[in-house]
Amino acid sequence: MADSPSKTPADRPDIHATKPADLFHPSWWIGGAVLLVLVLLFVRLLITNENLQWGVVWQYLLSAEILAGLGRTLFLTFVSMILGLAIGTVVAIMRLSRNPVFQATSWAWIWFFRGVPPLVQLVFWYNLGLLIPTVSIGIPFGPELWSASTNQLITPMSAALLGLAFTESAYAAEMIRAGIQAVSTGQTEAAATLGMTQAQTLRRIVLPQALRIIIPPIGNDTISMLKFTSLVSVLALPDLLYSAQMIYSRTYQTIPLLIVATIWYLVLSTILTLIEHHIEHRLKEETPVDYRKILASLFKSKFWGLRRGEAMQ
Repeated sequence: MADSPSKTPADRPDIHATKPADLFHPSWWIGGAVLLVLVLLFVRLLITNENLQWGVVWQYLLSAEILAGLGRTLFLTFVSMILGLAIGTVVAIMRLSRNPVFQATSWAWIWFFRGVPPLVQLVFWYNLGLLIPTVSIGIPFGPELWSASTNQLITPMSAALLGLAFTESAYAAEMIRAGIQAVSTGQTEAAATLGMTQAQTLRRIVLPQALRIIIPPIGNDTISMLKFTSLVSVLALPDLLYSAQMIYSRTYQTIPLLIVATIWYLVLSTILTLIEHHIEHRLKEETPVDYRKILASLFKSKFWGLRRGEAMQ
């Protein structure tokens, strides 16, 4: 009896294509059932509780006062992030400098603004006139060229921008520093052999590669900044939250107006999350964005993570 021909390597099954079978534990089913019951109870609360006053929510969701506060919230978010990133970049470069004065100054900046809560900074900057009544510009030990009252310069908006931007600069400096240090030193040495200056190497070689590492935490910081802007309500600056507070102080409809603010914060956070994933994907590979992958990373669900071939089976 002739021996059957042995299988060639090409005929053997690919062990990497074989997926291990999932082992279902009873705690999965129990935990899932408990969570499902809690979700159903929460949905029932949203539908049946008359104190939520959904009619009032829809009435004020697109009101002019709420939309004006929404615009100020977006303005504070993006301007504070731009200023914070600009200052943070300078601080990060100073931190990496071999100059001990630059290193000490940048360390002190990060230590102070990362340690003081944003709310304390907002109140401090708003009351800066109590510490420095007048701001002046002039020649040291010479004539004064310009001066102005600090109370006229520090408005609620400028105090909010200072507090939020300086707080962000401390965190951004550490993220940018980590991104720069992640770039191989061999590339900077190669740039030096080509005759490139340190500024050219930083601008053309180091920073573009560091962006791939910096973008995810910067995106998370942008979402955090969106929520931090609600702190400016202590300065009577009519952002989204303070606009809702002014309305319910007149109408005594506290819960519906807080729901209005909550809905807008959730909408803006979702949009910023999708933008972050879009930019992160485009930096990683030059291919069209697959939003199923973005949703998979958001929801961590097997349903969203199905590949097209698996979904067709």
